Amino acid sequence: MNSPIDLPQALNESDAIAGELLSLIDLPLCNDSTRVAVADIACSLALEHWHAVRLLIRSGLLPSALVVHRSQFEAILRSVWLTYAATDSDVSKLTANLDLDSEQAAKNISQAQHMMEALAKSGPEEAYAALARFKDNSWKALNSYAHAGIHPLRRHAEGYPAVLAHSVLCNANGLAMLSGMQAVVLSGAQSLQREVLNLGVRHSSCMPPPL
Repeated sequence: MNSPIDLPQALNESDAIAGELLSLIDLPLCNDSTRVAVADIACSLALEHWHAVRLLIRSGLLPSALVVHRSQFEAILRSVWLTYAATDSDVSKLTANLDLDSEQAAKNISQAQHMMEALAKSGPEEAYAALARFKDNSWKALNSYAHAGIHPLRRHAEGYPAVLAHSVLCNANGLAMLSGMQAVVLSGAQSLQREVLNLGVRHSSCMPPPL
């Protein structure tokens, strides 16, 4: 018989994970290139979305947490794509001063599916596998939440089970571990990837099932 979900405890443990992870990845970047800088900004954005997901779940705002969770995935995907697959032109478009012209120029920047296709060819296998697993399992439901589809409408009418909130929290924590791995890559301290992985192992009850 499965133990009941203790969501407050899982949230407290997730906050502790955040403290450990942010301390571990508080590092300078490996170089001052524009590509590394913008990839780091996207990675930082993914971590900020992670914090927002936890806060929204704690506040009982699960549908809003799921919308931000989708953005969390897209931000870390963008960071990995910028590091390994984006062209110099892509990087330039995303680092230009923000105005109407640069906004228009950036409209044709690759979105999730095209970034995944590019990373399948040129990204690190482990990062691609983690991103692909998440996208395969969660993307349709997250799009439904982002666009007021059947998932949020039925859940909003019928209620949100604790197991769903716990699953979202675990998935958000899993993406945060990927963000931590990306952060140490951008710092040039790849040896710390093992410590990020160990952090996830120590808190496996708050992580998605292993691949």
